[in-house]
Amino acid sequence: MSSTDPAPTASADRRSSRKVAFASLVGTTIEWYDFFIFGTAAALVFNQVFFPEFDPLTGTLAAFASFSVGFIARPVGGAVFAHFGDRVGRKPMLVWSLLLMGAATLLMGVLPGYDTIGVWAPVLLVLLRFAQGFGVGGEWGGAALMAVEHAPANRRGFYGAWPQVGVPAGLVLGTAMFALLSATLTDEQFLSWGWRVPFLVSVVLIGVGLWIRLAVSESRIFQETLDSKSAARMPVLDALRTYPKEIALAAGSFVATHATFYVGSVWLVSYATTELGYDRTAVLNANAALSLSDIPMILAFGLLSDFVGRRKLFLGGMALLVLFAFPYFFLVSTGNIWLYLLGGLIVQVCRSAIYGPQSAYFAEQFTTRMRYSGSSLAYQLAAVLGGMAPLACTALVAWTGTVYSVAGFVLGVALISFACSYLMTETLRRGLTSDEPVRRSARAG
Repeated sequence: MSSTDPAPTASADRRSSRKVAFASLVGTTIEWYDFFIFGTAAALVFNQVFFPEFDPLTGTLAAFASFSVGFIARPVGGAVFAHFGDRVGRKPMLVWSLLLMGAATLLMGVLPGYDTIGVWAPVLLVLLRFAQGFGVGGEWGGAALMAVEHAPANRRGFYGAWPQVGVPAGLVLGTAMFALLSATLTDEQFLSWGWRVPFLVSVVLIGVGLWIRLAVSESRIFQETLDSKSAARMPVLDALRTYPKEIALAAGSFVATHATFYVGSVWLVSYATTELGYDRTAVLNANAALSLSDIPMILAFGLLSDFVGRRKLFLGGMALLVLFAFPYFFLVSTGNIWLYLLGGLIVQVCRSAIYGPQSAYFAEQFTTRMRYSGSSLAYQLAAVLGGMAPLACTALVAWTGTVYSVAGFVLGVALISFACSYLMTETLRRGLTSDEPVRRSARAG
């Protein structure tokens, strides 16, 4: 163990690591639930509620454009939260991001539609979506770093995977909520008020998340940086100057993972139900089941990265996605829900190989004083490009008339991510507070 890279080994410290990992999981689950229910609603009803003056295709494009606004806001929020996260602390930023997300989501649930307030309805919807994106932009970096910086040095991949699980868990909650409402309400009820229920329920989840997050403490590694008064004055600018290559490559390595996630969880919900003849409830249930299967895979790949390294998993996941891009859409196009599930499951494996070790891999690229900034910038820059996927896919199919144009899109982003992953360096044996190698222990944390 490097003398400059303290690793908690006592029983109390291991309990603290698990407590922080659980708190990160709960908080990220709630924030991603709020962020994702917008995407499901955009795919199912927003074109009718907020953009009814457009024809169906244009209304769908407008709904997905409002969805994409959240991704434009994410790097802005990531930069602001990262600045204060590297100067003040990870914990307060996580609390503020949760509050901002909760307020924006609740207001969406009570926002009148176009028929009531006219053009102000879509305008306010876009503003609230921007606020959501701003909030979630600061969420990932703080939650991931809290888990990784509290983790034993030989299990950073595994503990860092727990906040990653919040993404599929949030999607499961949101999709299951919409699936339940879709199955129990008439189309008229669902369009009139049913879609609002998931947004209003978030107020309870936010309260739970705040209670849990307020109970955790800053990591020992970051607290030492604060105590020594060595925190960067302008951490975002310092990170961009010091680590331009690392930020660019990390962002590129994640683009395909992010893009394919939104292709499957948002765009395909709309396309499968309107063009391929799938039942709406069946698709929602299928996506919930796929997200549920993602949880053990993310944890397993995070743990595996503690033994074989992060880079190998990034390369393996993207190589498989390159090979499977066109077969995936062939399976989806059959109209068979079981083949839809099979294709989705294989793509989940590709993504989980990257998403499991990602927290540790990104955190290990940067020093403590700029870690929040460097990690968040890389993640959120990839999010801007990946989050545009539903809009891009809708436009591609409208232009070409074939779903295989989307397969070409997936192939392209997978090749970009593979190339960036190839150019990255392995960080498995790197410490968090120095560049000295960390002696790996066979004992689990």
